[in-house]
Amino acid sequence: MSWITGPLVAFDLETTGTDVETDRIVTAAVVRLEPDGAVSAERTWLLDPGVAIPEQASAIHGISTDHAREHGVPPASAVEDIARAVTEVLRSGTPVVVMNARYDLSLLDRECRRHGLESVTERLGGVPSPVIDPLVLDKHVDRYRKGRRALHALCAHYGVSLDDAHDARADAVAAARVVRRMGEKYQSVGAMSLTALQELQVRAAAGQAASLQAYLRRTADPAAVVEPAWPVVPRSPRTGPAEAPREREPGGPETAPPSGTAPGQAP
Repeated sequence: MSWITGPLVAFDLETTGTDVETDRIVTAAVVRLEPDGAVSAERTWLLDPGVAIPEQASAIHGISTDHAREHGVPPASAVEDIARAVTEVLRSGTPVVVMNARYDLSLLDRECRRHGLESVTERLGGVPSPVIDPLVLDKHVDRYRKGRRALHALCAHYGVSLDDAHDARADAVAAARVVRRMGEKYQSVGAMSLTALQELQVRAAAGQAASLQAYLRRTADPAAVVEPAWPVVPRSPRTGPAEAPREREPGGPETAPPSGTAPGQAP
């Protein structure tokens, strides 16, 4: 049975910013979608991240520092719940859909470290799997398409409704529906086993990171080093910005680096 005909569980975060090493979770959602696309179960969290939420992030996801402090739960207990929920799904073998998994799963990893909790990787005893990342897959199956690849752009391209962008639940549901449409459209991907699909995404993400690094070195930062690991970026001892290709708006869905270019060409 193809993964596109089975249930999917989607995971999404809204955050204080774009740095996996220093930013914090503000809201989170874990949502189960049945094969017909209907939501059958969901959990959502609003956290008091313990730090001020920058105005730029609040303007995107709508959560202010005051609102989070008044209505949010303590971060340690929420991070434990989120990590446990994601781990339980992965242990069951149900694929977890995460738009730009390299960011959301890495930030969850750092939040676990911050609060002295076991990470999803540690709970599983290995790299989180099976994970399906619409961003990585879309860049793989339609490499030269021009335009942005943020979640709202992918929804428009694949004919999926996104009624409340930057809400963690809405973004999670949309990401799962997008990836199912993608699997239906590109049967070479949709027919893969989850093991083969995971391996494909690891290779594709590494190649995409190399392309982004080359682009940055040509246009912006000659010393740029982009982390190729997927779906979790290795932990860094540094306290400064992470080296992962971030491709997100602060607190919101991903934005894509220039696309629609041929190998070896500048974007």
